[in-house]
Amino acid sequence: MDFLPIFMNVRGQNCIVIGGGSVASRKVFMLLRAGATVSVVSPKLCQDLTIRKDEGEITYINREYEDTDLDNCKIVIAATNNKAVNVLVSEHAKSKGIPVNVVDAPELCSFIVPSIIDRNPVQIAISTGGASPVLARLLRSRLETFIPSSYGRLAKLIESFREKVKTKFSNTDEIRTFWEGILEGPVAENLIAGKDKLARELLETAVENAEAPAERGEVYLVGAGPGDPDLLTFRALRLMQQADVVVYDRLVSQGVLDLVRRDAEMIYAGKERNKHTLPQESINALLVRLAKEGKK
Repeated sequence: MDFLPIFMNVRGQNCIVIGGGSVASRKVFMLLRAGATVSVVSPKLCQDLTIRKDEGEITYINREYEDTDLDNCKIVIAATNNKAVNVLVSEHAKSKGIPVNVVDAPELCSFIVPSIIDRNPVQIAISTGGASPVLARLLRSRLETFIPSSYGRLAKLIESFREKVKTKFSNTDEIRTFWEGILEGPVAENLIAGKDKLARELLETAVENAEAPAERGEVYLVGAGPGDPDLLTFRALRLMQQADVVVYDRLVSQGVLDLVRRDAEMIYAGKERNKHTLPQESINALLVRLAKEGKK
């Protein structure tokens, strides 16, 4: 492991970006989103940074870089097109013990900026150690499809009950088991489905009873579309990963089936012309029986 993955709190902290171009602008945007107080040092600014300066979002220092610019900084990012300046910034920052990132020069960095999936407060960082930022972005785009945007709301709901749950259980194992049940049960399912009020009520009940909600069987009907796995909805993918049993017919492509949870039981229902492995009535009865057994 070339870099230690950490998340740094820069809210209200002084951070500095050396450079005023489009690359620097992207780094400034990232720092501002994290709540940092940002200064930019550069003889000139691109249009985006000029707008941020005019709107008071950043402090602009209109000149070439000087080593005193790093005084009282939490982190520094060098994003100039001058290699000599970037090297100088890196050396000065390291000598002062300030974390430094030099864009597209991992050998000059003490930290690197990963590709981020943001489901605030849930964040997932993906890094290739500077070897291939494009690959990191590709991986991020693929992971985005598996992580509903509502996970941020789910995390905030859980946070609001953490202290109550701690008082209900005597050890961390019991707490962990409780939250696993919540995250895999109807509380999470209802919140992700947009039923926030019901999710909160179910969680309140679970906390009051000091136990995870009892598991119950559920049946979901998932349309496989034209067979291209890339065209499945986020919800379909998530349900397929949760399923204990999958009943499928000949119209479901192998590419779609490959996305089902690996240890799920697979039942082929046929539905071929003049060759039904299971009649529709039998399929309905099968789904009911599996649900009554507590299966998803």
